[in-house]
Amino acid sequence: MHLASARAARLGNHLLLSEVTWNRQAMTEMKAKARPEYAAPALERALDILELLATRGEELTISEIGQGLGRSIGEVFRITVVMERRGWLTKNLQSDKYGITYKMLDVAFRGTRAQGLANVAAPVMQALSDIANQSSHLVIRVNGAGLVIHRQENAGPAGFAMRTGSVIDIVTSCSGQVLLAFKKGTDHKEVVANLGLESQRAEALIARLAHVRAQGYQMQPSARTAGVTDISVPVFDFGGDVAAALTIPYLVMIDGSQTIGIKEARDHLLTAGDKISKLLGAR
Repeated sequence: MHLASARAARLGNHLLLSEVTWNRQAMTEMKAKARPEYAAPALERALDILELLATRGEELTISEIGQGLGRSIGEVFRITVVMERRGWLTKNLQSDKYGITYKMLDVAFRGTRAQGLANVAAPVMQALSDIANQSSHLVIRVNGAGLVIHRQENAGPAGFAMRTGSVIDIVTSCSGQVLLAFKKGTDHKEVVANLGLESQRAEALIARLAHVRAQGYQMQPSARTAGVTDISVPVFDFGGDVAAALTIPYLVMIDGSQTIGIKEARDHLLTAGDKISKLLGAR
């Protein structure tokens, strides 16, 4: 009799424990389902507008923005006007079209290490321009592309300079190859594998990166502009990783007004890259 009572008690406890466990699981699932998915529709529309304009690469009217986003004019009108007032968008008064301003670049520049890097490099790049009478620009890697964060124009009446904020192909450009070649802690096969290139092109790039690293710089005809030879050197940070590529788009003047030849410009560029690296604390 006592044995039966004990078994019944154990069974009852087991059922009670199971019920409590089930209730806890049920409550947890209910709370998870009840948890709101936070949304900010106005903010999302503003970001959609910026991304649309950046993707299209041209100014658009409010009607065109609405069509591009699949939204009504009313949904985008007030947001577009506010973004213009805050300086994120600019309106062309002749066409009533909106475009992105440089405020986005300014905020990103001030909010990242790019500002400190450019501030350190600026006087060195100015001195380089004075010596070589060529422009130069500083490129960092942002995800899968290069981004020009600072430029220094040459002092002469004519020259060639990349615009700050320009996006550069990481594979074909001189600057991009330097950024890839000197990446710390990763071999070139791994670097190239992450780029998703077809096998033949990947093998050629691996060999090119090895050559760039061995000679300490890259020099090649510009992938973008005829008559320009790009020369690029690495800039290293405190940890010894490549922080940026310092590049001269060397332009030969047909009147012979350039002050130094391309090899001498390369040597001055190497010295400038080394100086910026030391200012950043690189050993």
